[in-house]
Amino acid sequence: MARTGMLDKSAAIIDGTSEDGLKLTVTTSATEVEELDDGVAVIESFSNVVSFETTDGHVLFDVSHALSAPSVVEEFRRYTDSRVNTAVYTHGHTDHVGGAHAFDSDATKLGFPRIRYVGHEAITARFDRYKLTNGYNGHINMRQFRLPAPTFPKKFVYPDVTYRESTTLDVGGRVFELHHARGETDDHTWAWVPDAKAVVVGDFFIWQFPNAGNPQKVQRYAWDWAVALREMAALGPELMLPAHGPAIGGRDRVAMVLNDTASALEFLHDSTLALMNAGARLDDIIHTVKLPDELATRPFLKATYDEPEFVVRNIWRLYGGWYDGNPAHLKPAREMELAREMAALAGGADVLARRGEALAADGELRLACHLVEMAALAEPESKIVHGIRAAVYEQRRRSETSMMATGIYRAAMHDSRQKIDEN
Repeated sequence: MARTGMLDKSAAIIDGTSEDGLKLTVTTSATEVEELDDGVAVIESFSNVVSFETTDGHVLFDVSHALSAPSVVEEFRRYTDSRVNTAVYTHGHTDHVGGAHAFDSDATKLGFPRIRYVGHEAITARFDRYKLTNGYNGHINMRQFRLPAPTFPKKFVYPDVTYRESTTLDVGGRVFELHHARGETDDHTWAWVPDAKAVVVGDFFIWQFPNAGNPQKVQRYAWDWAVALREMAALGPELMLPAHGPAIGGRDRVAMVLNDTASALEFLHDSTLALMNAGARLDDIIHTVKLPDELATRPFLKATYDEPEFVVRNIWRLYGGWYDGNPAHLKPAREMELAREMAALAGGADVLARRGEALAADGELRLACHLVEMAALAEPESKIVHGIRAAVYEQRRRSETSMMATGIYRAAMHDSRQKIDEN
């Protein structure tokens, strides 16, 4: 069992003394259990499992992904032979709840009572929605995580105990104060553990820019997220336990991370809303609102998964609906019809595609993507067009920093390459 290395690592990154920085990777292997304080431990994996020891078994926060959970359970058993009393879902995303089956199997094998699962009441509706949209979510995962085929689970372990605004658990004499807040999801729980002066934050902090924009997922809540972070900081935590990446120790350091993340979200929210109130279109807003450098360059706010531009879109969606201010988009023509008309005006789809290619060569990738997309819609069987389209999206993919963007551009690139092979 390791001890203290995780806190040293996070401190070096935040304080700017680390030369390596932090790059989060998706893995199905679990790290060795790291005990941060007496009876407070973390297992890092696809998503972390946070463990609190009590006199009546352990309380876990999250149970990781189904693929990583067997490894997590194995490491947990190297750490303790005590039972898991309760597992709290910080939220209903599958990388946090999918491991419940593995933990249940472990409890059965060892003859322990069934684990009690706790979460916000909206998790139940989420699981039901996941069953309705299984295919769609599978395609999202394929694009976002570069999987060979659509993949998404169909079975979930629903929470036994739910709450609405807040609740307190007392397990083996240890108190856990659970609080609901909207952020990445509408069903998110963060927890305050008074005796450890610890805050369990789930995905309210992920060592990257907050996942508050995700273009392929349902509504996220930037303002509510910021409010929750301020509430956590006000408690004066000395230990911060996220669901991805290393834990953070030290009252001042934890406060800075929570407050700076809140400031970033507040800036995007207030700037977007100000322009909306002034009558600006979405197009104007996404090209105007930019995060200040002093926040964008924080080592824990880099746009390597989600990014500020997507958060701006989500803020618009929350307050303004899907109409973007352009009357032509209210009841648009089919994209293919518009593309064919533009290709005819240009002198052919190949002309559009080659102009896009030239723009890409000049670094005008946003405009280039519009033209090659129109060209491919106008002549979907053209190998020449798809060759150019694939090359432009490959260049676009390499120019982006967030996994959200690169996953979609990579999928577009592969789509054109597949069309070339088919034709």
